[in-house]
Amino acid sequence: MGYGIAVCNPTCRAGEGLIMSTAVPPLIRLAGISKSFGDVHANRDVSLDIEKGKILALLGENGAGKSTLMSILAGQLQPDKGSIFFEGKQVVLDTTEKAIGCGIGMVYQHFKLVQGLTVTENVFLGARGGFWLNWSKMQAEVKELAAQYGMRIDPAARISDLSMGERQQVEILKLLHRESTVLIFDEPTAVLTPKEADNLFLTMHEMVKRGKGIVFISHKLEEVMAIANNIAILRRGAVVDTVATKDVASTAELAERMVGREVLLQVDRIPMEPRQVVLKVAQLSDELLQNVDLELRQGEILGLVGVAGNGQKNLVETICGLKKPKKDCIKILGAEWKKFFSSMEWDNVLSYIPEDRQGLATCQGLDLLDNFLLTTRQGFTRGPWLYREQAREKADYLVEEFDIRPPNLKAFAWQLSGGNLQKMVLAREFYRKPRLIVAEQPTQGLDIAATEDIWNLLLNAREIAGILLVTGDLAEALALSDRIGVMFNGRLIDCFDSDDEEKIAQIPQMMAGLKEQASGAGR
Repeated sequence: MGYGIAVCNPTCRAGEGLIMSTAVPPLIRLAGISKSFGDVHANRDVSLDIEKGKILALLGENGAGKSTLMSILAGQLQPDKGSIFFEGKQVVLDTTEKAIGCGIGMVYQHFKLVQGLTVTENVFLGARGGFWLNWSKMQAEVKELAAQYGMRIDPAARISDLSMGERQQVEILKLLHRESTVLIFDEPTAVLTPKEADNLFLTMHEMVKRGKGIVFISHKLEEVMAIANNIAILRRGAVVDTVATKDVASTAELAERMVGREVLLQVDRIPMEPRQVVLKVAQLSDELLQNVDLELRQGEILGLVGVAGNGQKNLVETICGLKKPKKDCIKILGAEWKKFFSSMEWDNVLSYIPEDRQGLATCQGLDLLDNFLLTTRQGFTRGPWLYREQAREKADYLVEEFDIRPPNLKAFAWQLSGGNLQKMVLAREFYRKPRLIVAEQPTQGLDIAATEDIWNLLLNAREIAGILLVTGDLAEALALSDRIGVMFNGRLIDCFDSDDEEKIAQIPQMMAGLKEQASGAGR
């Protein structure tokens, strides 16, 4: 596949003005971009250059305006003020088609996929071509493209049947298939394994070698330091710092530049004495899971790691009542699965923090107050009456306590950044004072300061709860977990104490299925 620079086609409308300079203009120049949503100023007079053959890392806390700025560049949103220049010419990107015509492609943090279509159909969706479609050829092309970049995915699979990690791969495949000149990656490694992330970085390096410009949005500062040429930092919608990566001494310095204070992302995990069993799974099997055994006690965190699609989703959905087990093999807080869910109270029982914060954890068309009430409504009702003012007072307190931006309960869920939406979900679920917490990717998409806060919240929650932590971030699992379980191909391969250095060294092999242990690992 070719990597030539895409020429802006006629759908990308150029203005009269040129940037007068003897130097070669950048691929993209953003000049004085401002954007507001009501009283919320998402971007304030932002000016940035995206250069040919370089990677620009865009950093900032949740709600700093990164995604809004890139949505403007991708033609999803229109700025209130400011100009965009493509190779020196002013352009108006008032549709996504015009942005694509200028060679601008974006992998969104929240996936833009059609659930009922296949992988191949999503990759080719919107592509220009003849009237007749050769499906076998199209599927072969997608399969070859996926294999080329180390992705294992079925081109004929429907999006609705895929894990979050696999859906992320489809978004990346769409971008690679378009051969865009300017590529925007919004948290692209959030649901990738370390190997997949390494493969992506090799691809990105190859892209910049061939003259492409890349914007890389990530909260993983180690990744930024390893791959970016330059770094721009946003704070509350404005650019507060731009620096060459080579001039930054460490991730600690970079975090301080971003947050404005020292952030070490370290937690003090003091072991607790495990108390009563809050979750017991015995020989759980389904179409993917194979005889899974595990036990979780109050006072401990069990970190579950593994490549997406190896049974974690099935296990979590069954434990949390979204999927019925084939037999009575699960006890929650001492009760059989069926009895527990037939009479479950709203508080002091089970809280589920889903990976899919937009589709399952929240309702995008509801405001923050109604989203808060989704799982707490019973706490504010007396008979047929709902005491909304009491709920509003409590929700206002939680918004301030968790630093959710914008701090406005009338804001709709879709108006929040991914990180702030996640903080809203966490605030709601911790308010319920659960004794069993199932947390899927709880810090995915959160900035380093928010991640530190959530880690401490989870550790403190062990006082009254047992926590099943499902995470793709091995560093997170090691930092928080008392025990670690590794899943592969529907089986719990092994479960061991987090201070077992020999077993920890074997985790990558276990995740790849190269080293399997005896059954009964979860006990």
